[in-house]
Amino acid sequence: MRTGQVPGQLPGTGWPRGPGTGEDGVVSWIAPQVSRVDEPFVGGERAMLEGFLEWQRATLLWKCAGLSGGQLAVRSVPPSTLSLLGLVRHHADVERAWFRRRFRGEQVPRLFWREGRPDAAFEEVSADRAEADFACLTAEWELARRAAAGAFLDEIFISDRWGRMSLRWVYLHMIEEYARHAGHADLLRQRIDGTTGS
Repeated sequence: MRTGQVPGQLPGTGWPRGPGTGEDGVVSWIAPQVSRVDEPFVGGERAMLEGFLEWQRATLLWKCAGLSGGQLAVRSVPPSTLSLLGLVRHHADVERAWFRRRFRGEQVPRLFWREGRPDAAFEEVSADRAEADFACLTAEWELARRAAAGAFLDEIFISDRWGRMSLRWVYLHMIEEYARHAGHADLLRQRIDGTTGS
C-alpha cells in the first residue's frame, strides 16, 4: 500500500472501493460516486476556464458512478465501439496529449493511441481494468493541472500540425472535448440502466 493511501480507497483519488456483482457472479469493482463543484459564476478568465473544465471532468465520472466494470464496458450500438469506459480511457489520452505532450513538450508516451490503432482506447476496453483506467484518468488530471500551473493563458507552444497555439486554446478545446462526449455518456448511461439527468 502506498504511503497515505487509506485502506478501501481507490489509489490516488480518496474514492471508496465498492463491491458489486458482475455477470459471472464474481464481486467486481464499482465506479465511485462523484461530487461536482460548480464553476465560479463571477471571476476572472482563468478561474472560469479551470472551473468549467473541472466540472466537465467530474461530469464524465458522475455519469459512470455506481456501474460495474462490465457495465462500463458496454458498447452503444454496432458498429460503434463507444462505451463509458472507452470515454474514460480516451480522455486520459487527450489530457496527456494536450497538457503534457504538446503544451509542456514532455517526452511521455501515449497511453492507448498508437500507430495503426488510433481508436485503441475504445476498441480494447476490459471490464477487469476499469479501476486502473479510472485511476489513470484521475492521475492525468493532476499531472495536467501541474503542467498548466503558473503558465499564462497566452503562453505559446508550437504544434507540428497546427502551428502556434496557446494554453487558452487548450482549455477551451478540453472543455469542448468533454462537453461533446458528455452527450454520448448520457445516452450510454440511459441504455445501461435507464439513468438520466445532467
